[in-house]
Amino acid sequence: MKEKTIHITANSGLVLEGGGMRGIFTNGVLDYFMDKRISFPYIIGVSAGACNALSYLSNQRGRAKYINTDLLEERNYIGLKFLLTKRNIMDFDLLFHELPEKIYPYDYETLAKSPCRLEIVTTSCRTGKACYFEEKNNPKRVIDLVKASSSLPFVCPITKVDGEPMLDGGIASSIPLERAISQGYYNNVVVLTRNRGYRKPTKGTKVPFMFYRKYPMVKEAIRQRNMIYNREIELVEKLEDEGMITVIRPEKPIEVGRMERDTKKLLALYEEGYNLASKIEFKIH
Repeated sequence: MKEKTIHITANSGLVLEGGGMRGIFTNGVLDYFMDKRISFPYIIGVSAGACNALSYLSNQRGRAKYINTDLLEERNYIGLKFLLTKRNIMDFDLLFHELPEKIYPYDYETLAKSPCRLEIVTTSCRTGKACYFEEKNNPKRVIDLVKASSSLPFVCPITKVDGEPMLDGGIASSIPLERAISQGYYNNVVVLTRNRGYRKPTKGTKVPFMFYRKYPMVKEAIRQRNMIYNREIELVEKLEDEGMITVIRPEKPIEVGRMERDTKKLLALYEEGYNLASKIEFKIH
């Protein structure tokens, strides 16, 4: 028996939070959507959410799960060794070049043909504000966008998009529900990677003086990040309580960290995402 019925219409959107390896929860949700051929006219994704949206729009069921479990075990692409050798906590060369080009080729043709509108969120280093990009036809630019959206402050290098310096979209907007609404999508499904009630510490993030000296606005955005996140999550919970949106999220505090490498924990979170999505009945109009 399904617990809830969701009607997907022309003004429906899918909002995907990031969260690093916690994004495997979203993998489970999106694999269920692919199994049931559930699609949305609009998707907006941040960081890991943007990466997951790509595998969803290329209809490559299981691809994101493979990246976050099997490939992780095979190549161990997270760790200090990459920070020391490549100035990056993750092996971006593997994830954004070798993987989509050779290991598990990405289906850019299916992406380009998708009728869905996709927005990828980054943070401008110059302004400290969220930037929203759309790209489905130029493979290099697609990779630049998801790489920028996933470039965590302090542990990943700045990524250029159209020549402009960008960092992780979650700095300026971790849950871009307001953006979806501003684009005319009011009937939203929001996929989060934390349980209801979670809040970040109210104390701002300290930015060491040696970081981002050329970009004072992004330093300020990083300091304000927790406050921005908490404000966004309060909006999500308010609209959820009013019956305006549907939220799919872990049911209890999770043990998976942003840079988690325990595949048993990751697989359990994937299964939770899949199972929670399966409890909802979707009707496409």
